[in-house]
This record gives sequence, structure tokens and C-alpha cells, in this order.
Amino acid sequence: MISLKQMKYFVEIVDAGSYSRAAERLYVAQSALSRHIKELENELQAVLLERDARHFELTEAGRLFHQRSKRLLQELAETVQQTQHVSKGEQGTIRLLHSSSVTLTAAIGAALHRLLDDFPGVTLEVAKAASDHQVSDIEEGRADLGLVRLPVLRRHANIELREVFSERLVVAVPRRHRLAEQAAGDIAGLRGERFVSLPHPERGGLSYLVAGLCQAQGFFPTAARATSRKTSLLNLIEAGFGIAIVPDSMREVAPAGVRFLDLPPQQAGSIVGLLRRRDTAPIVAKFATAFEQALRQLPGASAPPGAHPTEEAR
Repeated sequence: MISLKQMKYFVEIVDAGSYSRAAERLYVAQSALSRHIKELENELQAVLLERDARHFELTEAGRLFHQRSKRLLQELAETVQQTQHVSKGEQGTIRLLHSSSVTLTAAIGAALHRLLDDFPGVTLEVAKAASDHQVSDIEEGRADLGLVRLPVLRRHANIELREVFSERLVVAVPRRHRLAEQAAGDIAGLRGERFVSLPHPERGGLSYLVAGLCQAQGFFPTAARATSRKTSLLNLIEAGFGIAIVPDSMREVAPAGVRFLDLPPQQAGSIVGLLRRRDTAPIVAKFATAFEQALRQLPGASAPPGAHPTEEAR
């Protein structure tokens, strides 16, 4: 019967390129390695290595056995690791929601990729949901984590909302708009423009924030003839229905016919938060903590003013 030890020794010899280096790596005598390989060849009834006094060459059978053995040993190691994660409660699917205004940029995608490498027992299920809907979904167990654009209006005592980073807002306009050639603008100068996104009376998020910024400049956004609170608002802008104030990260997903104007930092800032249950499962809590740290370190991200966990999701 072929043993795992024989397979491991054979793979190590081939990878090391010599019996002596393999013996050093494995902390075994070279004579013991030679004996195990001879016993392996006897079991297989095949020559794996053609040897002389100083070198060896893989036979065709040896190449096949090396390739398959290495794959089996890797799969076994992964199985052992995953079994340990399951035993410690460190494996499962984490359901992550994000609002349409919190774009899963390339930087966030890369951060999630690194996190999944650090949590090999975890898989992610990602979906979009309005910020206030995320609170209910997480509270009622339909989701585990949520990325939201503040403010969040709904309140649940068991939901923790942590402010993770702030992002500047910009004006998105059609390429033929009168402002399209400008590099920067001012919210007050948008009075009378048609906005393709208006706030829902019972929801927070980006459109609620934008309405507040406009009101601070003395006007309420005028509705365009077609509106949306989703990323499809960018398509409405390209089609010439109106304008919108959006997070700078939306540049990554904007169609070619949309132009962007910077706004003064003191006028237009926005905060992204991470939602989770206070009594969430240990693996979700660990993942959430690591995700929060990764989000704070994103290129170009800045800490929100007075960042701290809020008392409850709002």
C-alpha cells in the first residue's frame, strides 16, 4: 500500500532537485529517502527516477506520479485546513449587501480578495440593497454585513453601524451640458437643474444627503422627468435627462457620455458605513473587523470626521 509519507518524500525530492537537499528539508537521512523511493517503485511496479551517482531524471511515469501526487497532497492540506476551520466555527457563507451608491470599486474588490485569502473557510454572497433595507435584512437574518451610504434612517438596537471612510461628492452631467467643460462647480450653481435622483420620504442614503446639501444652499432639487436612486441614474444622465451629485467612486462605472465636476470639500463630503448585528456569529465578527480595517486603508480613502461606532443604525 502506498503511503502519504512516500508520496511526500517523492514530491520533495523532485522539487528539491536532489536527494541531499530533500533530506535536509525533511530532516531525514538520505539513505532513508532512497529506501522509501525504492519501496514506492516496488508498490507501483514502475520506475519513477533514473539515477546515477550524482543525478536523477524523471521517467514519464515519474512525471505523471509527481504531478498527481503534488495535487493530492495540496488538496489534502486544504481539506485539513477547512476541517479545522469548520471545527472552530470559521467556515461558512457571509452575505454582504451594498447600496447602489457604494460602488464595489476595483480597490474594494482587491481588498475582499485579500480577505478571502486570509479566511479560506469563507465564501461571499454579494447583493445590492437600499441602505435602510439592509438594516432590516441584517436584523432579520437575511444578510450578515452591509455597506451603506449615510444617513441611515431606520433604527434597530441590535444593529451596529461603524463609519469606515469618507468620500468626496462630485456633480455628474451629460457631456453636452453647459457645465460639462468645467473642472469644478458649486452646489449653489445647480439651482434650477433637473436632478435624476430625489430622496424617498422614508429612506436615507445618497439622495437624502444630496437633498440636504442643496437645501443648505437655499433650494430643493428639481425632479427630472425620469429619476432613479440606483446606479442606472448614470444612464439617465448620459441620455440627457438631468444631473446628479454622486460619490467620486462612480467614475469607475460611469458610461462614456457622463462628465464630472469637483465640488468644494467643505460643501460635499459623504460617509460610508459598515452594518452588522451586535450578536453576530464569531466568524462574521472577525471578517467584519478585518473588512473595516481594509476599507480604512483603501487608496484615497480618508477617515470620517470623529469616526466611531454609532449607538445604533439610523
